[in-house]
Amino acid sequence: MKTATEILKKDWMFKLVGSESFEIGKAKCVITIQAIGGFTYEYSLSVNGKLLEKFRENQSKVMKTWLIQIMGEPTRIVLEKDTLDVWINGQKAETAGEFVEDGTETHFSVGDYQAYIKAVSTGNKRKGIVHSLFVNDVEIPESVE
Repeated sequence: MKTATEILKKDWMFKLVGSESFEIGKAKCVITIQAIGGFTYEYSLSVNGKLLEKFRENQSKVMKTWLIQIMGEPTRIVLEKDTLDVWINGQKAETAGEFVEDGTETHFSVGDYQAYIKAVSTGNKRKGIVHSLFVNDVEIPESVE
């Protein structure tokens, strides 16, 4: 289960409508509250100038994410497709790349476990390359966030 992390807290009452800016890491975020009639309000969140839905769509094109339990702890593994960097719970992992018969493998450690991300071409220009995570030779399904 995800736990909430408080990003912004102010000791004064916020405006019922308007915008509030804050940052999460390097991402610039804006929450906007608009009155849409009576006591009904609409909230929207923008990240780096894009509505959250569009931002997530763009992120899914450049990153692949897996969520797994390692020694009872939730662990997030992220592959940046453009740089092939691997991140484990927000920390860049030390990796070693290897060419294999049907593509490439990027090897790294997750705690005491050996892991690798296998990249295989689909042969289809629209689908591109398929990335799969293996931890101790067991394939981990991609996380849908």
